[in-house]
Amino acid sequence: MANTLDARPSGASRRGFGRRHFARLAAGATALGLGVATAACSPAAPPSSPGNGQRQVVTVRLWDEQVQKAYDASFAEFEKANPDIDVQTVLVPYSDYFTKLRTDVSGGNADDIFMINGSYIQPYIEAGQLVEIGADFDAQRAGWVPAAVEQYTFDGKLWGVPQLTDGGIAVYYNKKLLDDAKITPEQLTDLTWSPNGQGDTFLPVARKLTVDKSGRRGDEQGFDGSQPATWGYSAAQDLQGIYYNYVGSNGGQFQNPDGTFVFASPESTQAFDYLSKLINEYKVSPAASNTNDNGDFTRDQFLQGKIALFQSGVYNLKNVADGADFEWGIAPMPAGPKGAVSVVNNVVVAGNAASDTPEATKRVLQWMGTPEGARFIGADGAALPAVTGAQPAFAEYWSGRQVDPSQFAKQGELPAMQAPVGQNYSAALEAWKPTFNEIFLGRTSAADGLPKAQDAANKAMQDG
Repeated sequence: MANTLDARPSGASRRGFGRRHFARLAAGATALGLGVATAACSPAAPPSSPGNGQRQVVTVRLWDEQVQKAYDASFAEFEKANPDIDVQTVLVPYSDYFTKLRTDVSGGNADDIFMINGSYIQPYIEAGQLVEIGADFDAQRAGWVPAAVEQYTFDGKLWGVPQLTDGGIAVYYNKKLLDDAKITPEQLTDLTWSPNGQGDTFLPVARKLTVDKSGRRGDEQGFDGSQPATWGYSAAQDLQGIYYNYVGSNGGQFQNPDGTFVFASPESTQAFDYLSKLINEYKVSPAASNTNDNGDFTRDQFLQGKIALFQSGVYNLKNVADGADFEWGIAPMPAGPKGAVSVVNNVVVAGNAASDTPEATKRVLQWMGTPEGARFIGADGAALPAVTGAQPAFAEYWSGRQVDPSQFAKQGELPAMQAPVGQNYSAALEAWKPTFNEIFLGRTSAADGLPKAQDAANKAMQDG
């Protein structure tokens, strides 16, 4: 579901996360424990096809290649019962997704249906550019993750059909790199980080797992972090996977309920300072020059066996399972002074109010909200469906591959933090990112940079 919030990939899923005006997603995490809700029948084709005898084309825009494959299979099934509709998926890389979507919707060139997340949806609602998910969807709505419905309900109206749900964030580990450092997976289960170093059990593990080209480990005399062979950890400017969780687990906040950004607090400053030190002082993570503008770098380095601990979400589970040629597992993320505070998210598909095929578009949306339509997402492990009746397929898939994804659910059941949202969230992100780049590069301290970034973000939220 990438997240992903800041940037994700073209083909791997990093959800462009945006969380809510809305409540934390506790229910999204229980999803991995998997309850089954009421199933609804798929929408049936009308008795006659369009008057001109031609099929109506409905296009669906996505940002996730893994999920696209699942949707293609789902729509092939839909078309058997709806021969008058041709559903075509369109893949847009996540790095360009929301910029292109904004341009295309404004220009009248957007697809009939498009995937969207909570951080970016509000401007489209305010502009009247989305189809309300109203009474025609009542048969499906009872089977949707309640927190997903709540996240995308504004002024009593729902503006998207829930599709994907995340649990919390966890840590993927490379078993061989752990073995080489004489660290067991069990040692990863209760790691803690501390802004002042007291009681910090995480940093020593990350240093031991880091190796330079001479074979010296990060905790050994003569270690040269400028010549990395393998890194211990994946610290990077990754909102969903990394820094939001550090802010929350140190007791900080990122945004007030009124939309004002407050990430320059002492608690948040300590969290960003700690992350900068992991990268620039201790050298246990890749340089930010590699990661600031490449949201996939740490994932790809993990898959190449060059990062021992990759912190991410269930949205990368399929990528890891398909791409790793080494033994791997999943452990809890390190806890901070306030515990392991994670972030969770839901993603929906929204209908384009300007679609040339409104009735056909509605029928496709209805199908996507049924267990029959959504089961393809879970059946190949691509993502966890937000349609609860489709979730057992996800559990069955991973059970068949001897993978236990329950750690994401366990984390999702713990306290979570509301992610940024707002009418001008995209502009705010663009405003704070240059200074965040400098903080992660180690050129600007968190104490100096965060107030500047916060002011810029709040101004952008007000001005658009």
